[in-house]
Amino acid sequence: MNLLATTSTVAISCYALLSAVYKSAQAIYAMKDDGQALSDDEPDAGALPSVDVIVPCFNESPQTLSACLESIAKQNYSGKLRVYVVDDGSSNRDAVRPVYDAYARDPRFSIILERKNIGKRKAQITAIRRSRGDLVLNVDSDTMIAADVVTKLALKMLDPSIGAAMGQLTASNRDATWLTRLIDMEYWLACNEERAAQARFGAVMCCCGPCAMYRRSALLSLLDQYETQVFRGKPSDFGEDRHLTILMLQAGFRTEYVPDAIAATVVPDRLGPYLRQQLRWARSTFRDTLLSLHLLPGLGRYLTLDVIGQNLGPLLLALALLTGLSQFAFTATVPWFTVVTIAAMTMVRCCVAAFRARESRFIGFSLHTPINLFLLLPVKAYALCTLSNSDWLSRNSANPADQARERVISLNPIAEANATGISRSGGPIGKGVVTRFVDVDDV
Repeated sequence: MNLLATTSTVAISCYALLSAVYKSAQAIYAMKDDGQALSDDEPDAGALPSVDVIVPCFNESPQTLSACLESIAKQNYSGKLRVYVVDDGSSNRDAVRPVYDAYARDPRFSIILERKNIGKRKAQITAIRRSRGDLVLNVDSDTMIAADVVTKLALKMLDPSIGAAMGQLTASNRDATWLTRLIDMEYWLACNEERAAQARFGAVMCCCGPCAMYRRSALLSLLDQYETQVFRGKPSDFGEDRHLTILMLQAGFRTEYVPDAIAATVVPDRLGPYLRQQLRWARSTFRDTLLSLHLLPGLGRYLTLDVIGQNLGPLLLALALLTGLSQFAFTATVPWFTVVTIAAMTMVRCCVAAFRARESRFIGFSLHTPINLFLLLPVKAYALCTLSNSDWLSRNSANPADQARERVISLNPIAEANATGISRSGGPIGKGVVTRFVDVDDV
């Protein structure tokens, strides 16, 4: 056996052993813990924490944004609920203006219109600093949440040791293409295997952006770190959800997963946008993994195994694939051991997922393997080599020097006055909408 064949065999054998140990432990810890189930008895409305929902949006389609805001407006939460929608300098503002006008009539809603694009993170911070709720729920503008999501997450957050909690994500456009079907299954596995196992230790490593709730008191203490994050001396403006989760863990708070708080989000239906999304996520994962290494001894042995499995596993798989392809190219021999091992592991994982989800469609997730091998692994390798780079992002941030001079238009300042207790004056109400200019520095 030549050197390439030997290297491929050893690499795939190590990958198979690591995956078997990691995935077995993950499956055990991901099993539902009935002892931690939420009580069906909801406290009185007066005992429930107040919740501020923050929806940053940038060039969102009117239909998608309207569906998102409608799902928030229909929440059956008995406590106090306020909603802050931050338009981050969208170029299609004329198209979405009727949506803003409609929801500005609702006293629970405040619409903040940024003059220029400042980035999702700073758009969130703008609303966080204006809000006053006990809890803050971040919802992406392309996400619809079930009517009981705020209730279920808020009940989970009644435990003061919990700093953040996320719901289960599904693809709202699952039936659009073959890719969206695969992504929907990928989300199920990420939530009900990875996050569910991490939650057994109170250490979900990433409370996903489409639907994540935070304790306001903890959030405020971390806001400056969140806003001024740098990596290798450069400002970081992506991977908001993962970094904020790591900050919560560093501050000593637990982070949790609530599987019955369902949020449906729009996922990429073409390979190009999907790979750009995966590049952003890979950079964020690698970067924040480095920042969280010192936390692992205090989070339990499984979390150490989890980090090793998620980061070393792909490297071993990439090595096995690269040397196997080289063996085929230079010697015209098929690396059968590598091929059979990958195929066998794929089918075992898909069968286990189909059994756990009670859905036979997960057998079809085997089609994700060639995407992972020939597209995602190169993307992850590129991400690892370009951690400080911020290209291929979905939005561009404004020049930081200009941000202090930016102004925002606020719709429905009456709701803000009720929220902050500050008297605010405005112009005459026309069609249920009040507009006013406010300096960002004053917020």
